[in-house]
Amino acid sequence: MRPVSIWQWSPWGLLLCLLCCSCLGAPSPSTAPEKRPGSQGLRFRLAGFPRKPFEGRVEIQRSGEWGTICDDDFTLQAAHVLCRELGFTEATGWTHSAKYGPGTGRIWLDNLSCSGTEQSVTECASRGWGNSDCTHDEDAGVICKDQRLPGFSDSNVIEVEQHLQVEEVRLRPAVGRGRRPLPVTEGLVEVKLPDGWLQVCDKGWSAHNSHVVCGMLGFPSEKRVNTAFYRLLAQRQQHSFGLHGVACVGTEAHLSLCSLEFYRANDTTRCPGGAPAVVSCVPGPLYAASSGQKKQQQSKPQGETRVRLKGGAHPGEGRVEVLKASTWGTVCDRKWDLQAASVVCRELGFGSAREALSGARMGQGMGAIHLSEVRCSGQEPSLWKCPHKNITAEDCSHSRDAGVRCNLPYTGVETKIRLSGGRSRHEGRVEVQIGEAGSLRWGLICGDDWGTLEAMVVCRQLGLGYANHGLQETWYWDSGNTTEVVMSGVRCTGSELSLDQCAHHGAHIACKRTGTRFTAGVICSETASDLLLHSALVQETAYIEDRPLHMLYCAAEENCLARSARSAPWPYGHRRLLRFSSQIHNLGRADFRPKAGRHSWVWHECHGHYHSMDIFTHYDILTPNGTKVAEGHKASFCLEDTECQEDVSKRYECANFGEQGITVGCWDLYRHDIDCQWIDITDVRPGNYILQVVINPNFEVAESDFTNNAMKCNCKYDGHRIWVHNCHIGDAFSEEANRRFERYPGQTSNQIV
Repeated sequence: MRPVSIWQWSPWGLLLCLLCCSCLGAPSPSTAPEKRPGSQGLRFRLAGFPRKPFEGRVEIQRSGEWGTICDDDFTLQAAHVLCRELGFTEATGWTHSAKYGPGTGRIWLDNLSCSGTEQSVTECASRGWGNSDCTHDEDAGVICKDQRLPGFSDSNVIEVEQHLQVEEVRLRPAVGRGRRPLPVTEGLVEVKLPDGWLQVCDKGWSAHNSHVVCGMLGFPSEKRVNTAFYRLLAQRQQHSFGLHGVACVGTEAHLSLCSLEFYRANDTTRCPGGAPAVVSCVPGPLYAASSGQKKQQQSKPQGETRVRLKGGAHPGEGRVEVLKASTWGTVCDRKWDLQAASVVCRELGFGSAREALSGARMGQGMGAIHLSEVRCSGQEPSLWKCPHKNITAEDCSHSRDAGVRCNLPYTGVETKIRLSGGRSRHEGRVEVQIGEAGSLRWGLICGDDWGTLEAMVVCRQLGLGYANHGLQETWYWDSGNTTEVVMSGVRCTGSELSLDQCAHHGAHIACKRTGTRFTAGVICSETASDLLLHSALVQETAYIEDRPLHMLYCAAEENCLARSARSAPWPYGHRRLLRFSSQIHNLGRADFRPKAGRHSWVWHECHGHYHSMDIFTHYDILTPNGTKVAEGHKASFCLEDTECQEDVSKRYECANFGEQGITVGCWDLYRHDIDCQWIDITDVRPGNYILQVVINPNFEVAESDFTNNAMKCNCKYDGHRIWVHNCHIGDAFSEEANRRFERYPGQTSNQIV
């Protein structure tokens, strides 16, 4: 008997499927109830203002009419169910009393009561559809976690259909599964259905299907597999098939978007003449399982990267930035979809896109917007191969920067580390698992030299986002039964995917301060700040001033002059200063706050402000080979919001012992005529140099991206005047542009004191 496709229901096929509930692949009444009149044709959306894309007033369309939900008896459990209806993984909160403004039309549900495990809001108790004694001033809202369920597009209106669908896919190794390292790159394709994990019949299976499956599992591409071997192996094993007739074009971001068929309830034969579908995937550079794969991938000639992700808390997510004319810029979210997002993800060595993000969900960029109306088929090797529109600044704004979340391979690294003793799952002492199978044990990490970069790796490994703090003392957190220190000397660059990729002392433990109170801890956060210097302003405002010594007493007190100033003939004479303005923007998704609380800020009478950070910025003059010949620093920035974007309000002001910081979307401007906003170049001989500015140089405060914290400029000094040009952020130029920067003419002719 011919199986029926769920995508081609006939009235008789629908009736037959609903009646047959006992065989493989068909939903049973306990797991997937039949459609009731109240659950057919429902649509959900978030509305109201002001709100973010994952929060708002909940509105339901029933029988063609949109309406709201009353907040009476509303709970977080009901919010969980509604967020899943809207395509999000869970709720983080809910609102009452029409926080997002009153709705219009019907109030569809009142006294809604859910346990939180329901598959649909129709399974929750209520007064019945349209039966309410509320007004729209009592409309309920939800705040969902900004993470989509597999297979959901990033749309505000979600169509809810109660048919059977594929949500999860995995590869099950057929041989040697206990010895194979993660991630699993080859095996039998299995899909999760109400009856458990079932296999897929390989009749008609194509490379396009494999491409889609690999993309869902976090791999950029597929490779041919020895089907003869697996068919021979299949003859000796029992198989349970739940899916067949899979026909993908190859551009789909999820298997559920392909044409496919589930086995009907009364099928007696499954996959006649066929075998379980087998797929083999090629991991991206970050996830190459063996050194052989890594060497093979590294040996391939690779052109310059022209696409990157910025501002994401996890690997494979972030704001999309593209390189054009040696300058990085963003992509406008007009017509941005899963196909375009998947091209970006695969180009960067990840799988297909889990979400195509709009509305600057990964933070706003700065500078150029290079592309708009990108229309990809999904088969392109690069985003630049997709049809697109080149735009001007008037066509789009950074509030519409596009982003992505890519599918990643499962590596299991989160099982080798844990946090203990904290008040929530986002904080605690760091414990690592060591030893071989059969003799595994948990231990602590020595707190010596533990800092923000190491904490960033821990939070990333656990899937908890960024590190707010890396703590060297954790005496206030109970360590439980784990008291042994098993790792010391941990040093990370901050980009590693797990702690075992960082340098450490190995089996030899060397800890200056012993005891559990001096072990490493972290506090993680889903968001972080991201500071960026406006490099063009430095270039435009740089000049030399010969300043009399009698005007520099305060600067000398704050150590803002070169060492030779101590032996100068005070108050006579002068110092030669390279002055410039610095404008520092916060492009992240969290405010930048000083590490120290205001109780520990130090008052400086001379300049009349509190020092909230010991060193916020380094200013250096370097020779072309990197030797430092002069330096300056902003000893304790008075951090405040000087100006903000149009729709952002100032929050921080230094006056009157106010709170210090830089709000997201604001910038702190230190003008060229302020004390210490300079480098003392009195002792520098004429020549060609590099001006370098580094923000947050000691990584005291966590940021989502430290690679953009340094700025470099070419600098030519003839003894009387100075020319500063070619200023750029450390990662802002292409490789070729950086090479041109390094070959600045005459750089070898410097004379240094």
